[in-house]
Amino acid sequence: MINVGEREQVYHAARCLLLNRYENLRLFDTIFNRFWRLPRAEQQSRLQPAPLAPRHERPKPFTIVNYMAYKARPGDREIEITDKSHTFSNVEIIQRKEFSQMTPEELATIKQMIQAMRWQMSLRQTRRRIPDKQGSTMHLRRVLQSATKYGGVPLKLAWQSRKVKERPFVLIADISGSMEKQARLLLQFFYSISHSFKEVETFVFGTRLTRITGALKLKNIDRAVDEAARNVVDWAGGTRIGESLHVFNQQWSRRVLRRGAIVLIISDGWERGDVAQLKKEMAYLQRRCHRLIWLNPLLGKDDYRPLVEGMAAALPHIDDFLPIHNMQSLQELAEHLGKLGK
Repeated sequence: MINVGEREQVYHAARCLLLNRYENLRLFDTIFNRFWRLPRAEQQSRLQPAPLAPRHERPKPFTIVNYMAYKARPGDREIEITDKSHTFSNVEIIQRKEFSQMTPEELATIKQMIQAMRWQMSLRQTRRRIPDKQGSTMHLRRVLQSATKYGGVPLKLAWQSRKVKERPFVLIADISGSMEKQARLLLQFFYSISHSFKEVETFVFGTRLTRITGALKLKNIDRAVDEAARNVVDWAGGTRIGESLHVFNQQWSRRVLRRGAIVLIISDGWERGDVAQLKKEMAYLQRRCHRLIWLNPLLGKDDYRPLVEGMAAALPHIDDFLPIHNMQSLQELAEHLGKLGK
C-alpha cells in the first residue's frame, strides 16, 4: 500500500509500473513533475471550455495534378501540363483518356507524368535482426553487455526488430500485335519502375521471351527505351503467352523469384498457343511468387468480360486483376503496390 498523498511514494510506484525503458526516464520525470505540481494558470485554463473546432473545407477531388504536387520533391523538374488556353482542363481529360486514343502531344505529356511518379514497393521482414529503439523484442546480448558496466545489474534495456527490405519486382509485358499501341508507353512505365527500386527484372514477350533488364538500366530514358526495343525480335507479332511463361519458369524463376517477389504481367490475354499450357504455367508461377498481378488494358472498358480462352485460363491463378488503360489506372496501381506491405 502507498500513500497517494506522499509524492515520493507515488513517484517510485508509478516509475515501476509505467516505465519500461531507461531512455524514457527523463520524459517520465518531466511529465510527473508537471502532473504533481500543476501551475495555477494551467488549472484555470483547464476549467475554461475548449474552443470550438474550426470548420474544415470539403476535400478537393482527386486529380493527377494534386497527386503530383503532393509527391513532388525539391529539385524535381517542372512539367508543362496545361493546354493551349493555359487551363487545367486538358489534364483532367488526359488522366482519363485511354493510351491507345492519345495524340503524340498527349503521349509526350504522359511520358513526363510517368517519369515524375513516385513508387512505393511492398516490404518484407528478413530473418536478420537489427537494433531498434522501437522494437518489440529485447536485445539480450546488448542488455548483458550493458549490465557489466553496473556490476551485473541490467539498468539499461536494449531492443531489436527484424530488418525490412523491398520485395523483388518482376515485370513481364506482352508486346504482340494486339498490344502494339501501348507497348512503347509500357517501356516508359518499366523504366520508371526500374529506376525506383533496386531489385527489378523486366521481360517482354510476343512469340518468345526477351529479357530487357540491362537496357532499361541506362540513365537516359530515350536511349533505354530504344535499346530495349532493339533487343526485341518479335515486336508486334503473334502471341504465345504459355510458351513464354514456360521459358521464364524454367530459366529465370529460380533466379528472380527469390525472397518473395511480386510478379506483374501486362497483357490483353489473347493467346495463340496452347491454352492448357498457359493454365499450367500460371499455376506454377503463382506458387513461386509472393503475389501475382495481371494488368489488362481492356479491363478499363465498362462492357469488358474476360471471356477469351487465354484470359479465362489465367484468371483463377491471379491474385489481383487490374486495368492499365490510362494515367488514372497507373496512379491506382501505384497506390495498390504501396499498400501491399501494410
